[in-house]
Amino acid sequence: MMRRVVNILAVIVSVALLYAMQQTKPHYEDLTGPIAVYGKMHDRVHTRQFDVTVQRVDFTPVLTFTQYGQNKTLTTSGLWAVVTAELAATTDTTTVLAATWRGPSGLQFRRSDRVGMVASQQPPVLGPGIPAQVRLVFEIPSDQVNGATLLLSKQSSPRLDSEARIAIDDYKKFNDGQPLTSDSYDLTKPVLVSGN
Repeated sequence: MMRRVVNILAVIVSVALLYAMQQTKPHYEDLTGPIAVYGKMHDRVHTRQFDVTVQRVDFTPVLTFTQYGQNKTLTTSGLWAVVTAELAATTDTTTVLAATWRGPSGLQFRRSDRVGMVASQQPPVLGPGIPAQVRLVFEIPSDQVNGATLLLSKQSSPRLDSEARIAIDDYKKFNDGQPLTSDSYDLTKPVLVSGN
C-alpha cells in the first residue's frame, strides 16, 4: 500500500514539474527574436548592420508637405511625432525598413504611411561611411509620449538580428511633463544636421 502511495505521489510531482517547465520555458519568438541594442537620444547606437543617432523629436497636430506639386495638410486627433535621426551602414550597404514607436503602455505604432511618397520619408539606401539624415513620422495618441521607445531594424520582426531601442528622453516639455507641440510641421523643409 505504501509503495502505491509513493508511486502516485511521484507521478503527481512529475506532472506538476513538467507543467511548470512547460509554462516557464522561453517561447520560440523569445529565442529567435531581435537582439536588443539599447541607447538614448543623441547617443550613437551601434547595431550589426547600421548605426543610428536620434537627434530630435518634434510633436505637432498638423503636418504639411508638398506632393506632386500640390500642398497637402494632414491632421490627427492625437499627435504627429517627427523623429530626426542620422543613419549609417556599418560594413555593407543596407536599408532600415522597420521603424516603430513603442509607447509607455506597450502599444506599438509603425511609421505612418499617410504621408505617402514624400522623398524625406523613403527608407534611404545606406552606404558605409556615408551617413544619411532622415525623418520618421509616427501618428500616436498624446498619452504615448512620456516613456516612449523608438525601435529600428533592418526588417520588420527581425529574427536573430539587432534592433536599436532608443529611449525618447530629450524633447521639449511643458511644466506638467506634456510634450511641447508646434502648430504645424513642414516635412518638405530641409533636414537639419547636428548642431543646427
